[in-house]
Amino acid sequence: MFNLGGSELLIVLVIVLILFGGKKIPELLRGVGKGVGELQKGLEEGKRQLSDSVHAESDVEKEKRREDLAVPVQDATVSR
Repeated sequence: MFNLGGSELLIVLVIVLILFGGKKIPELLRGVGKGVGELQKGLEEGKRQLSDSVHAESDVEKEKRREDLAVPVQDATVSR
């Protein structure tokens, strides 16, 4: 995704250590982890809602087809 090599990653880690200090890094990582978890929950919820709406639409379409295919029953009596 970011295509970072070993030396680039090391530089980023040193900069983070300088900016936040050693004591803040666990809090920072905990926050990032919670954020990623919330993002995953949101994605799963979105997938579930999309799937539910697709299934609901297909049920409506099936019912409409049934109504269109239904032949009205006429009087079965024959006049003589």
